[in-house]
Amino acid sequence: MQNHNSKSALLVMDVQNGIVSSLGERKEEALTIYQKAIKVARQHAVPVIFIRVGFSEGYPEVSPKNKKFSGILKYGGMTILDEATQIHESIQPEVNEAVVTKYRISAFAGSNLEIILRSQQIETLVLSGISTSGVVLSTLREAADKDFQLKVLADACFDTNKEVHHILMDKVFPSQADVITVEDWVDTLI
Repeated sequence: MQNHNSKSALLVMDVQNGIVSSLGERKEEALTIYQKAIKVARQHAVPVIFIRVGFSEGYPEVSPKNKKFSGILKYGGMTILDEATQIHESIQPEVNEAVVTKYRISAFAGSNLEIILRSQQIETLVLSGISTSGVVLSTLREAADKDFQLKVLADACFDTNKEVHHILMDKVFPSQADVITVEDWVDTLI
């Protein structure tokens, strides 16, 4: 009998120092839920893949035309070596877990994520991250176009705009993904 978890991977996206800090009072709640999801994934041999955004020294990947990232050219601080781009210490990756660096919003943008997923025969992505309207939305759309099956952990996605978060979870994501809680996902693994 095939292990039904062998074809899934948990993506923990943009839970890095410079982005976690944007959650303010919700930071502890978020880190606790990520810790739980990661712990359960590891217990059930579901690969955990950490995604972060970061740039090379000198920012050759940042276009002045890019509204979201062009400010980095002026203010700096988001190179792959900066503290802001490191995975938050409370959810440190284990030695055998991939840390993927992306250069845009989607986890696939300029990264080796798709190569890792195809190499591991991953068919289902379990998405979590900060923010719902950023990395989660962009990654979900691109992953759906690449024919991955998708689950979104609703309570492990955070956005500074709660209304946008709810619209995406209730109206947009269900057309391409199963939107579930971490608890519901845990129940499918047992």
